Amino acid sequence: MERYYQQEIECASRETIKALQEEKLQRQIRHVWENVPYYRKKLEAKGLRPEDIKSSADLYKLPFLSKADLREAYPYGLLAKPLKDCVRIQSTSGTTGKRVVAFYTQKDIDMWEECCARAIVAAGGSNEDVCQVSYGYGLFTGGPGLNGGSHKVGCLTIPASSGNTERQIMFIMDLKATILCCTPSYAAYLGESMKEMGYKPEDIPLKIGIFGAEAWSEEMRRDIEATLGIKAYDIYGLTEISGPGVSFECSAQNGMHINEDHFLVETIDPKTGEVLPEGSQGELVFTALDKEAFPLLRYRTRDICTLNREPCSCGRTHVRMMKLKGRSDDMMVIRGVNVFPSQIETVLLNHGYAANYQIIVDRVNNTDTLDVKVEMTPQMFTDNVGEIDERRKELADGIKSILGIRAKVSLVAPKTIERSEGKAVRVIDKRKI
Repeated sequence: MERYYQQEIECASRETIKALQEEKLQRQIRHVWENVPYYRKKLEAKGLRPEDIKSSADLYKLPFLSKADLREAYPYGLLAKPLKDCVRIQSTSGTTGKRVVAFYTQKDIDMWEECCARAIVAAGGSNEDVCQVSYGYGLFTGGPGLNGGSHKVGCLTIPASSGNTERQIMFIMDLKATILCCTPSYAAYLGESMKEMGYKPEDIPLKIGIFGAEAWSEEMRRDIEATLGIKAYDIYGLTEISGPGVSFECSAQNGMHINEDHFLVETIDPKTGEVLPEGSQGELVFTALDKEAFPLLRYRTRDICTLNREPCSCGRTHVRMMKLKGRSDDMMVIRGVNVFPSQIETVLLNHGYAANYQIIVDRVNNTDTLDVKVEMTPQMFTDNVGEIDERRKELADGIKSILGIRAKVSLVAPKTIERSEGKAVRVIDKRKI
């Protein structure tokens, strides 16, 4: 039987959701106009006032916000509430230049944690579960968001944070953890480590995995599920909008439901900025309808996917975002070809390789080079040079087939590519473009 955290709104009619969005949008635009001089200037530059946006149909008139705006306005330029009303900041990880700092009132945090609670319950979680949160804590949103969501559901929460794999495994086994929340690459590493320690899937108490913060393929999902003996669910979010819980998978696992009572979503052409019809592949743009301290309007995520409003078997009525196809700014143009790392990962996993690899892009004599370094599984590892060379050729042919360009493939021994406890570093682009 399908479970819901807030069934009335999660299964509300389209008319109810639309009316709620329109009401909140009007209020939010007025809030931003009155309290964020940086954004008010952007509106005035387009000759706009709040009364010009009468409904979501007028949303296209508003200027976009981008990560560049957030860096330019750092630290307080987009703050819409007095500091005395703010209780926390979170910050993006691994960016160059100024970090993005997002602010939260207590109401913002409550809303965010409710979104994460919806995700946990949609995956089958309840107050009878033991939830191990192995996302990083601190400035990174993963740990705090799922920690708060777990509390709201009533789970016994283990705030393990990332790292210290031996301790992670000890807590999973000793405390009988049933839900694991972390990045998919760390889940794969935990599964690999537990297998090496002699644990079989049936020995592991985990039942559910909630994984996000980086792209992962269906092949990787199946591999993690088989190793840990769990059902793995996707979760999506970004610090600028709130954190994990912007959308999440339900039991149907056919896209992630966006919490539309809190986030208004559009898809645009990443090159022209033109709004695309729903169902078209494009860049996701979010407007935060409830955020008090850091209310971003039309924020460009750079994430590429499609939206789906077909009825979902789970009963939820909120629009679904399908599996991300990549990012417009992570997309690599190599010898004139658009390349997403997920395409290469699919080839590797289809050929039975573990999801540990690196893509190295360089430019030699004005020509792009594409090197793919792949770690063999222990079962594949051999001293037979001919066999390794045959495997390498198979992978190179598979990559050529899906990309249309040839890559130089190197097969390396197990555990020779550095493991990540946070977001995996998949791509190293050495080009000076």
